[in-house]
Amino acid sequence: MDLNKLMARAKAILLSPKNEWPVIAGEPTTVADLYKGYIIPLAAIPAIFGFLQMSVIGMSVPFAGTVRIGVGAGLTTMIVGYLLALVMAYVMALIVDALAPSFGGQKNNIQALKVVAYAYTASWLAGIAQIVPGLGMLIILTGAIYSIYLLYLGLPQTMKCPPEKAAGYTAVAIIIAIVLGFVTAAVVGSIAGVGNMMAGGSYSTSDEDVQFDKDSPLGKMEQWSKEMEAANKKLEEAQQSGDQAAQDAALKAVFGAAMSGGGGQVESLTPDRLKGFVPEELAGLKRSSLSAERNGAMGLQVSSASATYTNDSGREVRLEITDAGSAKGLLGLASWAGVEGEKEADGRYEKTFREDGRLVHEEWDSNVSTGQYTVVLGDRFTVKVEGAAGSVGELREAAEELDLDGLADLRAEGVTNQ
Repeated sequence: MDLNKLMARAKAILLSPKNEWPVIAGEPTTVADLYKGYIIPLAAIPAIFGFLQMSVIGMSVPFAGTVRIGVGAGLTTMIVGYLLALVMAYVMALIVDALAPSFGGQKNNIQALKVVAYAYTASWLAGIAQIVPGLGMLIILTGAIYSIYLLYLGLPQTMKCPPEKAAGYTAVAIIIAIVLGFVTAAVVGSIAGVGNMMAGGSYSTSDEDVQFDKDSPLGKMEQWSKEMEAANKKLEEAQQSGDQAAQDAALKAVFGAAMSGGGGQVESLTPDRLKGFVPEELAGLKRSSLSAERNGAMGLQVSSASATYTNDSGREVRLEITDAGSAKGLLGLASWAGVEGEKEADGRYEKTFREDGRLVHEEWDSNVSTGQYTVVLGDRFTVKVEGAAGSVGELREAAEELDLDGLADLRAEGVTNQ
């Protein structure tokens, strides 16, 4: 994946689509190139920022305040939603291709995937706005509407339909897309409801191309693209060989590379390893329950351990430790995004910030003296402590009772470089 080319294309299709669509229509490409060079990185944006909004920042619900789903469920939602977005783009391309003759166009599966991928640009990028209070939904809606406009402009160029039929072609395609969207949302929502399944930088230039600092967000994305390219090459070789077992393994490697964000394949820690970081006592309370599990699908793994601490007076504090495992790349991308913010109203306080290279989220409700402290370690592990306390500082101190550095030191354990 060429990041410079990706950014230039996204900018051009958003700012000057009438000039860019003829260029796009005339470019030779393949399904694999469209996915690894454009669809895979951009489709990750709504998934990442959706995870931040659901599990880190929280969602404001009328009469209920801020609602937040567990990190394990949030990661599950992110992974499943991302994979379904990748599938949905291809399904939409098949639909656009099948509809072409009905609107005077010419069938061409590559051109169909082009028009879907590049039309989705506005909607995918607008996914960042999920974390913007108040205006977020308006920005997301604007992105969706602009994507419809991009599709309307692109169909005559890519699918060769008469311009006067583009509106009808677009309308039918969008109706089908809405139906697919509802199905996708239902699938993601049902899985999330089951429970826990599982910034800046510098760059230098040369005469030939741009080399990004490997520790910057774009540097991380560049490494991700290299792993995706290698995985796709293996998939192409497996497909050419006709070996079904090799194809299945290569496909899992592609999904693994997509989830890893440039960090290699990952085997998450075993439940027993995670349980080793759960103390018998926390914040002066004795542990009353403990559970741990590791789940996975398509070669992807996520592990979590949770515990409840109580005393005789009824005070309760909950601890959750999650190893994002194969999804650590997406969790890392969320950390690299550099999301920071603070808000306070009606006795409630929330703040997301970076401290010592870690992403931290704090919240406190003085009305009921409860809160939450969450920290991301090594772009792979999350530790969350929530419950009754004298202040959010007490919850932070409780989290610091754990061996956070020791857990962060395990960020490379189980990682297999591709």
